[in-house]
Amino acid sequence: MGRLSRRAFAAAALATLPGLGAAGDAAARGATAPQRSAAAPRAMRGMWLATASNRDWPSRAGLGAARQRAELLAHLDTAVRLRLNTVFLQVRPAADALWPSPYEPWSRCLTGVQGKDPGWDPLGTAVREAHARGLELHAWFNPYRVSGQPDPAGLAPSHPARLHPDWTVRYGGKLYYNPGLPPVRTFVRAAMLDAVRRYPVDGVHFDDYFYPYPVRGERFDDDAAYAEHGAGFPSRAAWRRHNVDRLVLETAEGVRKARPGVRFGISPFGVWRNASTDPLGSPTRAGVETYDDLYADTRKWVRERWVDYVCPQLYWNIGFAAADYALLLSWWARVARGTGVQLYAGEALYKAGDPAQPAAWQDPAELSRHLTLARRHAEVRGHVFFAASEAGADRIGAMARVVADHYRQPAKPPR
Repeated sequence: MGRLSRRAFAAAALATLPGLGAAGDAAARGATAPQRSAAAPRAMRGMWLATASNRDWPSRAGLGAARQRAELLAHLDTAVRLRLNTVFLQVRPAADALWPSPYEPWSRCLTGVQGKDPGWDPLGTAVREAHARGLELHAWFNPYRVSGQPDPAGLAPSHPARLHPDWTVRYGGKLYYNPGLPPVRTFVRAAMLDAVRRYPVDGVHFDDYFYPYPVRGERFDDDAAYAEHGAGFPSRAAWRRHNVDRLVLETAEGVRKARPGVRFGISPFGVWRNASTDPLGSPTRAGVETYDDLYADTRKWVRERWVDYVCPQLYWNIGFAAADYALLLSWWARVARGTGVQLYAGEALYKAGDPAQPAAWQDPAELSRHLTLARRHAEVRGHVFFAASEAGADRIGAMARVVADHYRQPAKPPR
């Protein structure tokens, strides 16, 4: 999520972490051995279903409508089989849409041609079929990514980024909307809320992309926007964080007005700030910090209760030296404590059995240990797994182990 997959960006972020390599404290791992018990009556059991670059679905662009629909239903059926209760479907992967939007063209991931009508309504079908199976469907949006290539000419002729090239910034070989422009923020919010008004979705979901992840040797050129709108801020970084804050707060307000009862949540990169940078930060040594690098003050959004839930991407194993899952989970539990904001742990199912990953990820029980550890924290209300393809394939049985150890009985999503 070029391949614009969350996996690719997570790998890039991990590459900047010091101390990469096999981690794992045997004593810590032993202390979190799985215990079999019935699931809580209400707990988040989710999976992400990514469409950017056809990561999970459709399996490739250009399939016929019937084949696309069948593949979508198969993913929903996988969620039911694994006793999950929520699917986070990526419906706006790159400033395009998986529904007939009056604001943006049809997504390229469907037909291979951005703007081409696929002949059916994927989001409407997903909501209807998820509900028929007893699943919640959260609409997952990416606010600012426009394209995995930098040339606006590669977009559909009617694409807003072609009509308003001054809204865009080229960075790292990609194209983004400029978060520093108020008209951009107004537009992307309207484009996303259109889906909320049209469909009875259960949630609105952002992932970890606000300002783009840093690219060595490049700068995000927002000089003109900063000159026009940055007066009164102590620094460009403070202004950028303000821009993202406004998007989050205004989207939250818009969701509640458009469809009361729909939850709004965000799945940020797992490290807000390292404690070496800020005493309020986590005991980590991450090379990416959302506050400083993505200009996303994720801790503030929880403490100020701007979101209904937060689902940090805790994509490391227990005992990993630079970013220990156990220590990060505890840190996020303290952040959420007393706020009423529900905390879900984002789980790196995609790493299980990947030979490129540390030894801990070759153990089918690693993810199950995460869920056992989470029981120590009342603030943790569930887990979301990345992603649907791995949930279906389950190459070393890690997901089957989670189900056997923790999901013996169905659970309803938290409210």
